[in-house]
Amino acid sequence: MSSSVLKEADRVMTICNACRYCEGFCAVFPAMELRRTFTAADLKYFANLCHNCRGCYYACQYAPPHEFGLNVPKALGELRLETYAQFSWPSALKGLFLNNGLVVGLVAALSVAVVVLLTLLFKGHAAFFGTHTGAGAFYRVVPYTAILLPFTALGVFILVSLWKGVANLWRETGGQPLELRDLKAHRQAVWDVLRLRYLEGGGEGCNYPDERFSMVRRYFHHAVFYGFMLCLASTSIAFFYDHFLCRPAPYPFWSWPVVLGTVGGLALLAGSGGMLYLKKHMDRAPASPEGFGMDIAFTALLFLTSLTGMLVLMFRETAAMGTLLTVHLGFVLGLFVSMPYGKFLHAVYRYAALVRHALEQKRGGV
Repeated sequence: MSSSVLKEADRVMTICNACRYCEGFCAVFPAMELRRTFTAADLKYFANLCHNCRGCYYACQYAPPHEFGLNVPKALGELRLETYAQFSWPSALKGLFLNNGLVVGLVAALSVAVVVLLTLLFKGHAAFFGTHTGAGAFYRVVPYTAILLPFTALGVFILVSLWKGVANLWRETGGQPLELRDLKAHRQAVWDVLRLRYLEGGGEGCNYPDERFSMVRRYFHHAVFYGFMLCLASTSIAFFYDHFLCRPAPYPFWSWPVVLGTVGGLALLAGSGGMLYLKKHMDRAPASPEGFGMDIAFTALLFLTSLTGMLVLMFRETAAMGTLLTVHLGFVLGLFVSMPYGKFLHAVYRYAALVRHALEQKRGGV
């Protein structure tokens, strides 16, 4: 953990605590006001509680070019990135957070190449370029066990890794193990997540991509979040159909897996595409330069995963299906492999911070 990053976060929060002009903007400021001084644990907690709405930066009378040079989003953003590496599990892989945009890009490209090459090697050109229709068509290109076993193993690893990371965050930021059982705190945190409460800024939206208030970032985040959840529901129902109803994919267009997957895929496309557009046009001053590549790589990988999934649906009864399916599975594999070591961590770490915030607000102190 960089001492200079912690010192800057402490300096910024100390001045903010004396001013308190931005106290209604997000959860960070009520949490800050419960403290007179800040430990390293407090600052790491604030960093993951911050939603980067940027309202405090544009409202601040001490922001650059003032001699105080306060830049809360940048200071907390830089500290947040360091907590991703510090709390990740296993710790031996925390080096993946360095140059993360390049790492995620290479992982995605390698994953696609591996799936394509293995399909060609074991199934041949006929399966890869042929037309496959009817029940079990997908499995004639990529065998069922070749999908189930690797992704199940990766799924278990991801869950363990994310849980270990959250446990590290909770412990290192001063949380007590028994507090995680507080259902009221979880209900409040879930409600805050479902409506993306703290992407409202001061009530009129984020100052994103520039100083103007706008809800567009919140809407795009909603599209990504609910699109991802719909795709997860689609996959879960398809699993039930296959294993309990003995109905292998592909399914009719008006079936639940296809309808949910289509709506979710379109939402992911719109949300991730919109976020990429905003990233390109955003004001870089209140942003952490080190986090830009991580954000772009993760968002682009989500976009490509949803795009190739939609193309598989559109062309599943043509000779292009085999190629599209293997490329799509490659991007899904890349998403799974990189998930515990990139931008996805902000979702689970921020949720943990929201639970902690709900507990503190209920107690009225730390």
